[in-house]
Amino acid sequence: MGKVTGFMEIERLEEGYKPVPERLKHYKEFVIGLDEAGSKLQAARCMDCGTPFCNNGCPVNNIIPDFNDLVYSGDWKNAITVLHSTNNFPEFTGRICPAPCEAACTLNVNDDAVGIKSIEHAIIDKAWENGWVTPVLAKHKTGKKIAVVGSGPAGMAAAQQLARAGHDVTLFEKNDRVGGLLRYGIPDFKMEKSHIDRRVEQMKAEGVTIRTSVLIGNFPKDSKVTNWAKETITAEQLKKDFDAVLLTGGSEQSRDLPVPGRENAGIHFAMEFLPLQNKINAGDKLKDQLRADGKHVVVIGGGDTGSDCVGTSIRHGAVSVTQFEVMPQPPEEENRPMTWPYWPLKLRTSSSHDEGSENGMLGREFAISTKSFSGKDGKVTELTTVRIEMQGGKMVEVAGSEQTYKADLVLLAMGFVNPVATVLEAFGVDKDARGNAKASTEFEGGYKTNVAGVFAAGDMRRGQSLVVWAIREGRQAARAVDEFLMGYSDLPR
Repeated sequence: MGKVTGFMEIERLEEGYKPVPERLKHYKEFVIGLDEAGSKLQAARCMDCGTPFCNNGCPVNNIIPDFNDLVYSGDWKNAITVLHSTNNFPEFTGRICPAPCEAACTLNVNDDAVGIKSIEHAIIDKAWENGWVTPVLAKHKTGKKIAVVGSGPAGMAAAQQLARAGHDVTLFEKNDRVGGLLRYGIPDFKMEKSHIDRRVEQMKAEGVTIRTSVLIGNFPKDSKVTNWAKETITAEQLKKDFDAVLLTGGSEQSRDLPVPGRENAGIHFAMEFLPLQNKINAGDKLKDQLRADGKHVVVIGGGDTGSDCVGTSIRHGAVSVTQFEVMPQPPEEENRPMTWPYWPLKLRTSSSHDEGSENGMLGREFAISTKSFSGKDGKVTELTTVRIEMQGGKMVEVAGSEQTYKADLVLLAMGFVNPVATVLEAFGVDKDARGNAKASTEFEGGYKTNVAGVFAAGDMRRGQSLVVWAIREGRQAARAVDEFLMGYSDLPR
């Protein structure tokens, strides 16, 4: 415990943002992280609770009081050692994790939580600056070959852990670059892709073989899911060539909105829109990029993906952006005594929302449902909505509340329902009721599917979730695979 009375004397200090007019000119990160002095002050607020709920609030169980104390003491090198002991990629979570650890912070019961995420961000950035992040080489090689299919955070974490255990690991990705939805779902202004690239270089140095633009199994020809593969390997061939296969693909099948007029041009899934801008940012030349320039944009879906569409549309130069959320507007402040230490329901305003509000071009609508789309010459021009309310635990339409909105571009950001079914079917993996790979997380037999030697983790197993959950599952699945092959495992769970 760095400072016994710190939590009573020091207020929470938030990370800063560069001014909106400046950051809207580019797609680079604009968060101003805490400096060394600010990080030390935030770390001093940690009470080193007898029962640190933040540890369990964090899906990877970061040892938060310990690295807080080390930051307060100025021992940054040991702080990154503690942080890396539970989290392979704190630069990812320190930027885009919603920080359930902070919701669980004991101080959050009646005060502002410790800025855990900002401290994590500061630790990993300092570690990279000082050259403390280096390849961790296996002490011996096992001769076992493992295929990891899907290079999002779950696949990256699993591949890295397995390589460090001495296995020969090949990481397969159907798109042209490693990262999954981190690469082609998260906008660069939230997380620049250089953070992924230097981890890829570290993994290569640790012995991981990277194969991009390779599709494993089958893929529907009419799918809207990104697939830039130039080569296909059958599931049978992969099982023949490797001692174990770990499926870590994303939950990429977007939820559709099958209402009248859906066939009009100009209505797209968010994941048809966001990846293209990331490719442009990476230097790729595209003939046809889906853009929002000069358009009235309606984003259907009030979550993070919808917010990402808002920020990208504003940078394109949209005339207006309206974001719909089917649920009622939540309260601005949570009921802490009722929700702590769990994730609270409250109104969340992202940096993209702030950008739209400052420019007077964003409208956020709650408790609203889209009834139909209308178009001219086959192109969407407007949509009709109706207000909804909860009655008896069900959402019902409010009579006489229909309204029309201009819409030249509609982006569907209503979440993801499941992984691409044909990939699982190619391996003969059983699916659960939601269409995910069926596998448990038990200590014994965890992450195993019904097919011998085939495991599943991350969104492929649990469905759409957070980056930090993907890292947790990748790490735990790596231990399960290691134990399956060797009869025991020294990898942490």
